[in-house]
Amino acid sequence: MIRSMTGFASATGADAPFSWSWELRAVNGKGLDLRLRVPDWVDGLEAGLRKTLGGAAARGNVTCNLRLTREEGGSTLEINEDQLHVVLNALHQIEARAMDANVSLAPSKATDIVTMRGVLEQASHEDDGAALCKVLLADFDAVLNDFNAMRSSEGAALAEVLAGQLAEVEALTKEAAEAAALRADEMQDTLRRNLAKVMDNADGADADRVAQELALIAVKSDITEEIDRLGAHVTAARDLLAEGGPVGRKLDFLMQEFNREANTLCSKAQNTGLTRIGLALKAVIDQMREQVQNVE
Repeated sequence: MIRSMTGFASATGADAPFSWSWELRAVNGKGLDLRLRVPDWVDGLEAGLRKTLGGAAARGNVTCNLRLTREEGGSTLEINEDQLHVVLNALHQIEARAMDANVSLAPSKATDIVTMRGVLEQASHEDDGAALCKVLLADFDAVLNDFNAMRSSEGAALAEVLAGQLAEVEALTKEAAEAAALRADEMQDTLRRNLAKVMDNADGADADRVAQELALIAVKSDITEEIDRLGAHVTAARDLLAEGGPVGRKLDFLMQEFNREANTLCSKAQNTGLTRIGLALKAVIDQMREQVQNVE
């Protein structure tokens, strides 16, 4: 099955004390261009995502955003032992000097001490970036599955459209072959009449040489090869659609070949009916090429 290069997926997740949201999107591109916006302090996350996305997508401009937040509501308070030691020593010295000076001080309370600057502080957390990376990469699998499901769904729709356009090209090619067969007798009569006119008005002309030139004109106007190649291109395109996978580049190249044969057919037409068919072929091929631009 072929896949579209365009896709989108988003999801949210949490693993206390962290919560996050993913956003993964892709648009058309000639090659694979990965653009990641993730926290750089989570060691190994960007490398892991690049490896995963590189194995999942062959073409397209892919953007992956991760918004990671940390809940601080569950943080705890800790006593700074060093600062407490400093404060208690200071209080001891103050009380000793007060006694020497016969100054009476009110007893110190624990509540007074903990409110002093630096005695009680918020506990610091050292987050395990490696463990968080594993959690995030595991959570990303579901996002990637949704992303690929959307691309596969769009790819199935593209395949259906392309199959219909190939059937139209096949029908027009058959119509062109029939028109060319009908044109053959007409061209022979025209060439005979032209030959007779030339011989009547060209004294001393070499009849064999004139006949060779007219035969060369007839060969140059033959579209048998173009018809055969168009048929072969239709078969090749159907095989690629059936093969599936990242076949967008091959289909794009094939569209150029389709267009070349249609242009040649139009230039050789020399017949209004055949010209009409050639122009119709070009229109369908252009439409088909636009769809192929979306194929991975």
